[in-house]
Amino acid sequence: MRPLRICLIASSRFPVREPFAGGLEAHTHALATELAARGHEVSVFAAPGSDEQLRPHALEVEPFQASDDARADVAAPPEMWMQEHHAYLSLMLSLSRAGSEQYDVIHNNSLHHLPVAMSSAVEVPMLTTLHTPPTPWLESALSFAAPSSRFVAVSDSSARQWRAAVAAGVIRNGVDTDRWAPGPGGDRAVWFGRIVPEKAPHLALDAARIAGIPIDLAGPVFDTRYFADEIEPRLGPHARHIGHLDSEGLAQLVGRSAVAVVTPAWEEPYGLVAAEAISCGTPVAAFARGGLREIVGEGSGFLCAPDDVQALARTIRRAKSLPRAGVRAYALAHLSLNRMVDEYEDLLADMAHRTRAA
Repeated sequence: MRPLRICLIASSRFPVREPFAGGLEAHTHALATELAARGHEVSVFAAPGSDEQLRPHALEVEPFQASDDARADVAAPPEMWMQEHHAYLSLMLSLSRAGSEQYDVIHNNSLHHLPVAMSSAVEVPMLTTLHTPPTPWLESALSFAAPSSRFVAVSDSSARQWRAAVAAGVIRNGVDTDRWAPGPGGDRAVWFGRIVPEKAPHLALDAARIAGIPIDLAGPVFDTRYFADEIEPRLGPHARHIGHLDSEGLAQLVGRSAVAVVTPAWEEPYGLVAAEAISCGTPVAAFARGGLREIVGEGSGFLCAPDDVQALARTIRRAKSLPRAGVRAYALAHLSLNRMVDEYEDLLADMAHRTRAA
């Protein structure tokens, strides 16, 4: 395959570096690293402070101080929103001037609407990965997308959610099965991810208590009030918060756990934590929501009715008895990073080829 010059647009909200703020940052880092390892020239535009090994271009979110009159406008958006808007606007204006001289294809891996809305102003074809359910600002931007634009969702479930707005293909996320190596298991459960209400870790703590298995909670606290109200009162000898770990520490923790508990309170677009746990050979007990229905199964774990804590407790006890070798084999066959990057590489190459041919 001819090497590609790829402009990879990441989030301006959180740096793409360890420890990752969430699955989007981990996905961006893994994708950029593997594409570069395959010989492609990858230019990553990301939040300041991103991993220097990516040789990132900073999406500078310039400090913006609104005037008193502007702040008095009751309809004014938050200043952080304006700063991110200006960062993406600056990038897209730059790409409209000289993008075709620098890149063969753009991969928009951000959640912002401006790359999509301004894609018609850029001669380089753009692929956008839809990492979330539809949002009003991104839906509205689709009306201005360049005809050559392509869209992919991270699961069939997510693609169906977007169906009314755009016909999106599907490229499921993948995990680095070398980094997320098989572990020995243990006698504790684990829940990991961003500690926010929509991830509902408090339900995992309740289910583990009912199941009679101690549990470790790992991840950054994004909602301090939720943590104080719903998590702290549930902590104790049988439930502990480990903190925010990098991938190496997290993989070790998950690998020595008996079962991983996944409790989304929303339609999870994919469920990267489940794939990471399965790669470690750790079976998953999860609510049957969103993309998790496409990840968990065939000997890798079990699903139960959403929000049913009693059913989740039974599922935890059931999942922890699965053979770890079979769980790991499922990850190698279906959830690998290589499979994901193969699909992105083929799609990006096809887009670049069609543009050159035209």
